[in-house]
Amino acid sequence: MDLQLTGKTAVVTGGSKGVGLATARLLLAEGVKVVTGSRSITPELEQLDVTPVSVDLSKPEGPGRLIEIAIETMGGIDFLVNNVGVGNAQDMVPGATRMLTDLPDSLWMHAFDLHFYSALRAIRAGLPSLVERGGVVVNVSSSSARMVSGGPYDYSVAKAALSALTKVVAEQYGPLGVRAITVSPGPVRTGVFTDPAGFVGSLAAAKGLDHETFADQLMEQIGSSTQRITAPEEVAKLIVFLLSPNNIHGAEYLIDGGAIKHL
Repeated sequence: MDLQLTGKTAVVTGGSKGVGLATARLLLAEGVKVVTGSRSITPELEQLDVTPVSVDLSKPEGPGRLIEIAIETMGGIDFLVNNVGVGNAQDMVPGATRMLTDLPDSLWMHAFDLHFYSALRAIRAGLPSLVERGGVVVNVSSSSARMVSGGPYDYSVAKAALSALTKVVAEQYGPLGVRAITVSPGPVRTGVFTDPAGFVGSLAAAKGLDHETFADQLMEQIGSSTQRITAPEEVAKLIVFLLSPNNIHGAEYLIDGGAIKHL
């Protein structure tokens, strides 16, 4: 199936691993030129024919610098995939283990800088080019924005704000030819879930539990109807399809195996 993406250009944040890496790889296979932004450039990313930019997207100047480099490199951008998230796993543990009164402003600010403001700043910087080219913004949120009971609460609230931001972009810039869509994965088979030093492993350690046992318990609590974790490539396929020419706009797509059961 030809998705009619050949010759287009894309910026993918958080492109060094996980969903971002899988998205970059699939975009390349569709003939898209890709610039990635991440703090580190992994060996897996170095193997791809992308333009990797080492940048801290949680800093105010980071997203704008990434977009500037992308436009300089490619002449403009057709697609912006705001995928960056999680960062340091240890920063997320307090949001899942502390009560609201014990979660300091600094952690809330860090969660919003990484998961909300990075996208907002990248969108603002990219909009002139996206409007010119009739581009597409995909914001990668999370099913936890709809299911906050397990936390991390600061992360969940920041992702909910990101989902709302998609609606704002869709409303304001749809008439100017820019589409905006949210993709909200549940647990994905990345280091966040599978690495002992990742978020789930770190949370298990904080609770004094075995990583694998805790991960199994967590999946049971989440209640995925398919009873399995999502692969990064499955999320990437959804993202890349949404970037292809269509009239999908302002919508949210859950990819969580049926964990979110309410309308």
